[in-house]
Amino acid sequence: MIKKIYAMGLCLMAALTTTAQTTAREEISQNTWLAGSNYVDYDRQLPDFRYTKAPRGYVPFYFSHYGRHGSRWLIGEDDYERVMRPLRRARQQGKLTREGQETLRLIEQFNKTTHKRLGDLTTVGERQHHGIGRRMAEHFPEIFVKTKGLQIDARSTTVNRCILSMVAECEELMAANPTARIHNDVSDALQYYLNQPWSDRLREAAKKGDRVRHDYADRHTHPERLSTVLFNDQQWAADSVNLKPLMRQLFEVVINMQSHDDGPDMRSLFTPDELYELWTIQNVGWYQHYGPSPLTDAIMPFSQQNLLTNIIQTADTCLSSGRPQATLRFGHEVCVMPLACLMELGTCGAQVSDMEQLDATWRNYRIFPMACNVQLIFYRPKRGQGDILVKALLNEREVTLPVTPTATPYYYRWDDLRAYWTKKLSDFGK
Repeated sequence: MIKKIYAMGLCLMAALTTTAQTTAREEISQNTWLAGSNYVDYDRQLPDFRYTKAPRGYVPFYFSHYGRHGSRWLIGEDDYERVMRPLRRARQQGKLTREGQETLRLIEQFNKTTHKRLGDLTTVGERQHHGIGRRMAEHFPEIFVKTKGLQIDARSTTVNRCILSMVAECEELMAANPTARIHNDVSDALQYYLNQPWSDRLREAAKKGDRVRHDYADRHTHPERLSTVLFNDQQWAADSVNLKPLMRQLFEVVINMQSHDDGPDMRSLFTPDELYELWTIQNVGWYQHYGPSPLTDAIMPFSQQNLLTNIIQTADTCLSSGRPQATLRFGHEVCVMPLACLMELGTCGAQVSDMEQLDATWRNYRIFPMACNVQLIFYRPKRGQGDILVKALLNEREVTLPVTPTATPYYYRWDDLRAYWTKKLSDFGK
């Protein structure tokens, strides 16, 4: 109980420290691409990488990871068409403004590049993973560079963008250590933990937050100004176009242009306040579906119970060998988001009932940008006996864990953390 209270206090202090610096509105105003939520380019918010030094005499020797694929094209076959259809209809009837015509022209031109590319990894996404792999070797050379014959087990879901993301990171690790022995595996047999489907219990819980999510989206979508930018006849627009969904769908197309090196920048269609509000809709939606929302009984993060179990069990196996090695897993944001909440990394596990106040504590772009990742680094004494310690990184930032740390911040006893997570998973299953 004392450990739990202490850990909660650390999380609260971390939340207060972080949110006291800048609000979400301020952060998005300064970098409007952050409004993209799960579309944010990973490289737009890299940390300074000034990590806390390990306790004296401790060295890293095992690396455990789950990462999302990098930036991609939009996935849905109708994602671009559903925006172009009402704009084309308006063009045919002479109802587009000059800016509306230019918006349609840019989207139509870009849409040609999406042929048979929906959901594919982009060059931006590939570059993100090369950078992550390179920094793994730079930051933890004891594991990735100095170990002759290093064993790296890398596994991916069967989706191409995840496989290619795995390849990009492994290329960097092989370049850093040509003696490394990398085993890559892609199979439906791995899906049960790399991309676990929702259970009936989780589907029922998710429904409890749907009304709040939909009502929030309706209250915070204000297309009146945008309508005057796109259409020259406001009565026609009100009668002929479903303006609120169009605004949100156009926003999705515009904000994901950061996933492309040659995508047109159309953010000027929206004001900073509109970008912020559209982001809050996504923030609330993701919190209800994948976060620890009290409205969904705080159980949605348990969608990743198989993944966390795999992380624990694989660590046990690898730690028993005593040899430096690494386990890499590649999948999707619908896994990273709830996994970070289930593991209670930093403030990811925060429970907030008032959705109007959610972004004071919980901001999705800090958790699951494109190429987001969770890294656990295990440490042991270089000489003699001692506790195995673990440090967690979320998107390469040090984060707190839900047990009492050692005297060195961000370093925790693996036995304590393992016991905490194992009990949490066991209690959910009762």
